[in-house]
Amino acid sequence: MLRLFSLLPLLLIAAACGPLNYDRLSDAGRFEGTVLVMWVEENNSNSGAGKFVYVPSPGDPLKFVRGDDALGASIKVIEPEMMYTDGGTIPRQVQLFKGFSPWGYAPAYMIHDWLFVARHCINDEAANERQAEISEMKFIETAQIIGEAIKALVATEQVQRNDIAPAAISNAVTGPVSYGSWVARGRCAGNRVSEDHRAQIAAALAPQALVLGRSDETVQPVISVNAARLVTSLSY
Repeated sequence: MLRLFSLLPLLLIAAACGPLNYDRLSDAGRFEGTVLVMWVEENNSNSGAGKFVYVPSPGDPLKFVRGDDALGASIKVIEPEMMYTDGGTIPRQVQLFKGFSPWGYAPAYMIHDWLFVARHCINDEAANERQAEISEMKFIETAQIIGEAIKALVATEQVQRNDIAPAAISNAVTGPVSYGSWVARGRCAGNRVSEDHRAQIAAALAPQALVLGRSDETVQPVISVNAARLVTSLSY
C-alpha cells in the first residue's frame, strides 16, 4: 500500500531536501510483538506474486511504540488490525537498489499501511474503536511515523544502515498521491479482509498447524489448499 512512484533520481532529491527531516525524527521508538504475513490468493495480473494479509499474531500482535520525544505525536502506540498489504509499492526499477525492496522495511510498512486503512474508515464514518484512535492524526505525521519505525529497525540491527533509503522513503510518502489516498472516501469497505480469506487464515492458524510468536522455532507452511500460506513471521 505504501506508494513510491518516483524513480531513484527523484528519491535521492527527496532524501536531500524533502519536506521531512529524517535525521530529526525520534530514534527512541520500538517494535513489540510479531509480524505475521500470509499469502491468500494468487494474482491474476502481472503486477505481483499474489495477495497478502497482515495478521495479528495470536497473543503477540505487532505494536509500534513511539519514543517520548516524538514531535507532535497524536498517538503513542500503534497496533494494526488484520488488513491487506503489499509491503512497499516500489517501482521495479528502484527495487534494484539497496534498501528499496518492497519488503525490506516490512514492519514499518505494516504500520504505515494501517494508518491509511484506519483513515479510510474514519473518512467514511465507519471506523471501529481501534481505527478511531488516529482520528486526530495529520497527514504529515504518517511520514514521521514511518521514519521513526525505520529508525527503530536500524537501531536494533534488524536491517542494515543505509544513507539514502530511509530518508527517501519517509519523504516519498509525503507526496500528492499519498495525500490523495489519505483524504479519499469510499474505500473503507474495500479494505476489509473478505470472509473467504479470513476463513483461510483461520484454517492456517489452527493450533495443530502452526506455532506462532516464537522466533526460536521453525514454522512450517500449511499444505491444505483451503488454508492461507505463511510468508513471514518475525518477532521483536
